[in-house]
Amino acid sequence: MKMSEILNSIKFDDRGLIPVIAQDHSTNEVLMMAYMNKEALEKSLETGKVHYFSRSRNKLWQKGETSGHYQYIKSIKVDCDGDALLIKVEQVEGACHTGHFSCFYREISDEGLKETQKKVFDEKEVYDGSKVLKEVYDVIVDRTINPKEGSYTNYLFEKGLDKILKKVGEEASEVIIAAKNKDKGEIVYEISDLFYHLFVLMVERGVKLEDIYNELKKRR
Repeated sequence: MKMSEILNSIKFDDRGLIPVIAQDHSTNEVLMMAYMNKEALEKSLETGKVHYFSRSRNKLWQKGETSGHYQYIKSIKVDCDGDALLIKVEQVEGACHTGHFSCFYREISDEGLKETQKKVFDEKEVYDGSKVLKEVYDVIVDRTINPKEGSYTNYLFEKGLDKILKKVGEEASEVIIAAKNKDKGEIVYEISDLFYHLFVLMVERGVKLEDIYNELKKRR
């Protein structure tokens, strides 16, 4: 079946979105719920890695692009009405940003919300200062040495400096918008996006993290 036929068989809502449930292929545990638009579905089918569409940020995003917690597609099913998707995946590390394997790690009980899962990774490590910055930077460097099919980072390098600069500008604007909206979660996310694209620019121009650290030390 051609891509156009697949997309025509799916009912996107009036916003161009369809709800998606991600499920672990080996245990059938439900991992998360998110949304896709046509572009996200196309990218997912092309790359074999799940891409979603963020309603709050109004943009496409690949699960695991910055964390490394990718979702590799094993199968995609469409419900009887064609307006919902069920994707079975191989989940790397964990699906939830809290450190749990599944986003559905709490259960409603007589005592209130009760956690039913242990964490599979420490989400605090994600914010471990220079350590995580170096890890992200090193992954970007590795993409220049060992390109990976479907990698957004490699896509940016292939498009060249002008595309990278455009993305840096776009992300900087989104930080400003988030700040104006006074939404801390949105601000954190957009600044993280900006950091990532700045790192891509740094690698493209041969700037190392140590160069930035040394410059910042002068400003203490």
